[in-house]
Amino acid sequence: MTTRTEHDLLGEEAVPAQAYWGVHTLRALENFPITGKSIGTFAELVRALALVKQAAATAHKELGQLDAVRADAIITACQEIAGGKLHDQFVVDVIQGGAGTSTNMNANEVIANRALELLGRDKGDYEYLHPINHVNMSQSTNDVYPTALRVATCLAIRNLLSAMAGLREAFEAKAEEFKDILKIGRTQLQDAVPMTLGQEFLTYAVMLGEDEARLSEALALIREINLGATAIGTGINADRRYAKLAIEHLSALSGLSLEGAPNLIEATQDCGAFVQLSGVLKRIACKLSKTCNDLRLLSSGPQAGLNEIHLPPRAAGSSIMPGKVNPIIPEVVNQIAFEVIGNDVTITMAAEAGQLQLNAFEPIIAHSLFKSVEHLAAGCRTLSANCVRGITANRELLAERVRTSASLATALNPYIGYENATRVAQAALTQGRSVTDLVLEMGLMTREELDAVLRPEVLTAPR
Repeated sequence: MTTRTEHDLLGEEAVPAQAYWGVHTLRALENFPITGKSIGTFAELVRALALVKQAAATAHKELGQLDAVRADAIITACQEIAGGKLHDQFVVDVIQGGAGTSTNMNANEVIANRALELLGRDKGDYEYLHPINHVNMSQSTNDVYPTALRVATCLAIRNLLSAMAGLREAFEAKAEEFKDILKIGRTQLQDAVPMTLGQEFLTYAVMLGEDEARLSEALALIREINLGATAIGTGINADRRYAKLAIEHLSALSGLSLEGAPNLIEATQDCGAFVQLSGVLKRIACKLSKTCNDLRLLSSGPQAGLNEIHLPPRAAGSSIMPGKVNPIIPEVVNQIAFEVIGNDVTITMAAEAGQLQLNAFEPIIAHSLFKSVEHLAAGCRTLSANCVRGITANRELLAERVRTSASLATALNPYIGYENATRVAQAALTQGRSVTDLVLEMGLMTREELDAVLRPEVLTAPR
């Protein structure tokens, strides 16, 4: 392997000649063999880093602080990376010490070497175009990394919102399909009162819709960035005009309505917005998991369970029990939820562990946050495509359970009184007879009165 020699404050090192990354990235590869998952696997983060660097270069060009030749080469390199090129050169492990410095250095080096290549020069010719002096001009890891993380989070959340909307629409379609199917609702796993299967499924759609709204609200805080803060928020080494101009360019490039934080010192050390967003993700996970618990319970059986709905079969369920099919899609979403809840604990601890003017633990926040967002989006998509859209109802069983349910006595409270309704319910349970037959036998109501009261539209809505 041919190499080129680069140096940093620790000395000289041989870097692969064809690599776009340099000595600072090499140090990180040696120091952080943690997850085996590089920042390059998080496309939104790499894109966000490129957009931040492009916005900075554009601002410096306009301010006359970076000549057009170098600025244009940096801008072109950033555009290529934002478009999907060279992501394999972002090789630093996503979990790293140094508050994200290695990630920022990796970006600086890749952009610088691609810009040098565009100018017809050799990689590593930093005398002409330098990763720090030019690509990182008026920047620090402490404003670049948090800003890129926030931009990347906004981009990733768009994907999650789309996946949630697709799942919500699938539940809404099933709610419409099942709107005329009467069943017995349950509280504490005991028979309660009648409802429609459509009402049950609409609940899941409504819960998703509520969380879509909460997620959109949480993004408002994420769009507040500290670009221009440089080291600790004082803006040292940056032109007074730079921050406003760079943020304007970054907003245009990303398509996001970004705002500069009103106090950059506070914004550089505070991770509260990530804690709040993670809390919303945990809320989504909890409710999705509860929904999947319901689907598993309602489809349990097929002979010894509730067996009220049928989930589409997706795989053989057992290596020993012939014919067994398991609810594997809801089960995988349950597991995603468990992971998201654990990630929330990690994000909370990392945010709490910051000290003085900087939080050094944003890399683990990034790792945990992106896992939660990506896996929730994937879970919503598979739940929609491979489960919800194929659910069918056991209409005959549901109808029979409503007909013979003692819980119908609750609907008769206003007409025969609580005491009489209790006697009817107890007799229905002990004798295995229908509420209708017992009410007629006791002379409490006429057939016409019962038919009017026990209509589905009366049983499932306020009087």
